[in-house]
Amino acid sequence: MAASMTPDSEEEIRQHMARLKIEHSDLDLAIQALEETSMGNALPIQRMKKKKLALKDQIQQLENQLFPDIIA
Repeated sequence: MAASMTPDSEEEIRQHMARLKIEHSDLDLAIQALEETSMGNALPIQRMKKKKLALKDQIQQLENQLFPDIIA
């Protein structure tokens, strides 16, 4: 945990990260369902995959706040 992070802010980050992970998982399921039923319309799937990648980036940023790389 970063030195300036309070327990409240750490908990807030963890809760936000949990919500993003749920949204990421939901998007993954929706993408799979669309891929199985899609009739050649790839645009919605591409948009969902782009959003899923953005969520993954946000999750990684939050993890970096909680667990910064400290080179000793």
